Amino acid sequence: MPDSSPITAPRIIAVANQKGGVGKTTTTINLGAALADSGARVLIVDLDPQGNASTGLGIEASARDITTYDFLLDEATLDEAVQPTNHDRLSIIPATVDLSSADIELFSNEKRSFLLHDALRQPGMEALAPDYVLIDCPPSLNLLTVNAMVAAHSVLIPLQAEFFALEGLSQLMLTIREVRQSANPDLRIEGVLLTMVDGRNNLSAQVEADARDTLGDLVFATRIPRNVRVSEAPSYAMPVLTYDSTSKGAQAYRDLAGEIVRRHARVAA
Repeated sequence: MPDSSPITAPRIIAVANQKGGVGKTTTTINLGAALADSGARVLIVDLDPQGNASTGLGIEASARDITTYDFLLDEATLDEAVQPTNHDRLSIIPATVDLSSADIELFSNEKRSFLLHDALRQPGMEALAPDYVLIDCPPSLNLLTVNAMVAAHSVLIPLQAEFFALEGLSQLMLTIREVRQSANPDLRIEGVLLTMVDGRNNLSAQVEADARDTLGDLVFATRIPRNVRVSEAPSYAMPVLTYDSTSKGAQAYRDLAGEIVRRHARVAA
């Protein structure tokens, strides 16, 4: 069933899938931009050592003096770590490759799974006042991803419309269940998002049918099409909604944002 827990502001959503290349970072960037365009204040937390969300939003590597690594280790406040982007109402805590050593360096910390949870609940969050926090997770089920799930209210799972797509979900679902049992009992699945859907491809249609048959209402009605504009936008350091606001990809992410906002409004009511 979709999330039915009480909604608190900000709504923290981890965008996660241990498989790479499924549109996770693209979804984080463009969902964030679409929510911002709808009037919401959005903070993206780049928790991937590759830093692609940071690059895709125009944060140069030379400008990442304070990153999520410093934020996690309580060596920087929220106000110090957050950077504005060129997209109105959308900000980001950027990442660098320093995060790649976090699993090892944080292992001896007794609160290692709660570092992001605590960091996102410091007093500075009230002043920043985001409506949504989107966490771009690394393509693995490591300590960083666990931190994101412990911190989040829900998990959004991008699922590429390709052969064997559903088989990779079992380990992710198991991790979500383990986090619920051990650290965050209120964690829910925000939804499963079909990405890179090719309407001309019978395989895409079959994957979608299988996903909806298996997962039911957990699958968003919105589908993200395979769209050249979505692929091109990161190289120009901007969301597709800025790069080409009339493209099918931009419209799809606006539809996704609307679906999420309506779902939360129904629950809050």
